[in-house]
Amino acid sequence: MAASDASLPRSAAGGHNPWLIAIVVSLATFMEVLDTTIANVSLRHIAGGLGASQDEATWILTSYLISNAIVLPISGWLATLIGRKKFYMICVALFTGSSFMCALSPNLATMIFFRVLQGIGGGGLAPTEQSIFADTFPPAERAKAFAFYGVTVIVAPAIGPLLGGWLTDSFSWHWIFLINLPVGCAALMLIWFLVDEPQAVKDDTAQFRRNFIPDWLGFILVASTFGCLQVVLDKFQEDDGFSSNFIVVFFIIFVCSAIALVLWERIHPQPVFDVKLFKVGSFGAANIVMLLVGFTLFSTTQLIPQFAQNLLQYDALAAGQTLALGGLAAAAMMPFAGIAATKVPPKILVGLGLLCTGFALVHTAYLNGQISFFDLSMTRVYQSLCLPFLFVSLTTAGYVGIPPDRNNEASAIINLSRNLGGSIGVATATTMLAWRVQFHHERIGEQVSTIGPRGQQLTQHGLAAAQQVVNGQAQVLSYLDIFYAFGIMALVVTPIALFLKTPAPGEAHGH
Repeated sequence: MAASDASLPRSAAGGHNPWLIAIVVSLATFMEVLDTTIANVSLRHIAGGLGASQDEATWILTSYLISNAIVLPISGWLATLIGRKKFYMICVALFTGSSFMCALSPNLATMIFFRVLQGIGGGGLAPTEQSIFADTFPPAERAKAFAFYGVTVIVAPAIGPLLGGWLTDSFSWHWIFLINLPVGCAALMLIWFLVDEPQAVKDDTAQFRRNFIPDWLGFILVASTFGCLQVVLDKFQEDDGFSSNFIVVFFIIFVCSAIALVLWERIHPQPVFDVKLFKVGSFGAANIVMLLVGFTLFSTTQLIPQFAQNLLQYDALAAGQTLALGGLAAAAMMPFAGIAATKVPPKILVGLGLLCTGFALVHTAYLNGQISFFDLSMTRVYQSLCLPFLFVSLTTAGYVGIPPDRNNEASAIINLSRNLGGSIGVATATTMLAWRVQFHHERIGEQVSTIGPRGQQLTQHGLAAAQQVVNGQAQVLSYLDIFYAFGIMALVVTPIALFLKTPAPGEAHGH
């Protein structure tokens, strides 16, 4: 279909092929999503290089996630206010520049400062790209476009640990940030020359500015709601949960801010976070399931390499490789998901996707501590095969009933749901792991006798060996408990898929 078709007045393709624009805007988003997982495996090396403790170094991950979580929900509002193309380019430039400064950071404080800036730049990329896709492709082609976009979002987290491990082992941790420089610069040049800002989008921005009523309170409430939630999730286990005053205070601020945010944004004429979009049934259902997709995808992206490093003694590179096969499987299934989404109603594809995810995770719960590399990789493949169908159908169904001029806001909220799901999933997995290790340790410990086979008391050496076996066994069982619990959860929420609506043929979202 011609990009300049009058039926697509908001297309960013101008006179170019829409697929060329899809590739151009995906470059920067791929780089940003990669960055959410690339630093995980290298954290120990970064901490050593900056003279920081392991606990202090976790703020390198947390600071990025907090600023990212604050910008994500308001990125649609910012894109409309500043202008979509200009906002996207500012985000790419900020992300790229701060990546370079992260690599040059001499100490932890400087690193955290530039990670915050990097998170601010990164937060606006995925939602803006998604709204460009929704506007540039006709409804009939939209599912295939979102399949292409899905490769960015689903494959990048799988490649992150692999690339991070390889760069750290082969060169130094600085390269996990320096690698963004050429990609970011290339993306900026291509966006500048190829991506169009159509008149309809310029008119939206002009009208928005004419009637502009600053929503400062909404901005503050978004920052305190999602910022505090991210701190609670990221530090919950480390700070001993609700027995820590630090966690309790942040949790109370989060709850009060969230309630105030919903009440305030419902009455504001130009809300930074448009909660009224949730009145559209299909949009609400798509966000709930997207939260769960983020929950299982990001938590298992962290759990599987962690299981490989801690219990199977894999190095950083080999641990990252356990996810690579799953990433390839997801990429291979994306085109089929794009085609299926144009022929099969989203509720059926999402329902089947949730069932497959649930059964794949329950299957993973029957592994053991002697598992081979191939078997561990295959557990990720089983889970990854259904992800593209989930992702494409959810993204397509999420826009049904949303007016075209609200695309920016809708994209921001869908991406927020995925990222929040990831943060909740990782926090839940980390907390459950600690609890279940303690539980299994006590249960197995009760069954281990201090008396040897010939009736003599075990030596110190024998006791230490027995203790090591108990520890290892307790950890293995705890990981398997988490996979089982997450699998059951995916099966339980499957009925939500019934609320997803199918886009009407040739209809550009709800009018």
